[in-house]
Amino acid sequence: MLRRGGLLGIPTETVYGLGANGLNEEAVHHIFEAKGRPQDNPLILHIPQASWLERYCADIPAAAWVLAERFWPGPMTMILRRKDIVPDAVTAGLDTVGMRCPAHALCRAIIAAADVPVAAPSGNTSGRPSPTNVADMLEDMDGKIDAIVDGGPCAVGVESTIIDLTAQPPRLLRPGGITLEELREALGEVEVDPAVTRLMGKDEHPRAPGMKYRHYAPVAPVTVVRGEGAKSAAYIASHAGAESGVICFDEYAGQFGGHIVETIGPADDKGEQARRVFDALRRFDSTDVKEIWAQCPDEGGIGLAVNNRLNKAAGFHIIEV
Repeated sequence: MLRRGGLLGIPTETVYGLGANGLNEEAVHHIFEAKGRPQDNPLILHIPQASWLERYCADIPAAAWVLAERFWPGPMTMILRRKDIVPDAVTAGLDTVGMRCPAHALCRAIIAAADVPVAAPSGNTSGRPSPTNVADMLEDMDGKIDAIVDGGPCAVGVESTIIDLTAQPPRLLRPGGITLEELREALGEVEVDPAVTRLMGKDEHPRAPGMKYRHYAPVAPVTVVRGEGAKSAAYIASHAGAESGVICFDEYAGQFGGHIVETIGPADDKGEQARRVFDALRRFDSTDVKEIWAQCPDEGGIGLAVNNRLNKAAGFHIIEV
């Protein structure tokens, strides 16, 4: 399917991806059509091993090999200078390309067998919560693509960390399964792009997926409440209306009687929160709630990624308590 220009749902350790031959411009355009994705939102090329970087990237810095040795296969994407073989449709016309070697063994085996890099954003309709299992991807993509490979539920649950190695110092463009702390331990200084914590302006050009547009959003508007768990739970309990839904940590679920509640794990287990946050957001679309209130972890470790996804789902409508 990939070789002939088809669209294939592929499992990764982060979320399910909507894959096509990354060297086939027409196939890549079909990704944008199936998702309803803005054309200025670049894609990531997935490869089965780090040695493939030299096929598609130019002027590869030493830092790339340091990160590949430490974190690949894994949930990390590197922004590097691209070679001319990479189509403009993949990079949104940029001279850089995002490269990732996924940890999911089945995904890597498919890419290696196809012998082409696979361009793959998350396998959801653009703007909706990303799919972390086959059923969620099928809900959005049934009838739009050729097939989905069932690789089981995703182990990480949020999209890959994206780090720009063409910037000095390297710059975190999207937090994910590899944490900012881990990147700094490997490389030293790493800056955080302002788009991680705010909306980009309409005239700003995203250097990586997920930076510019409202993402991960259910139909009902979301309000994020940040602060110590008991305080944020009390705030939500006192402000939630009759038609409000609530996303909360496990230990506070009993405080929202009469509301539809989706839990995302214990307050001190950010890894579990990352695995469950998209499922929680997506489930509200099958309910009649008119608004959603969400508790949010602090920004340490993978909490920065959970924060980022919830904040984008909320259009950065955030209340600090």
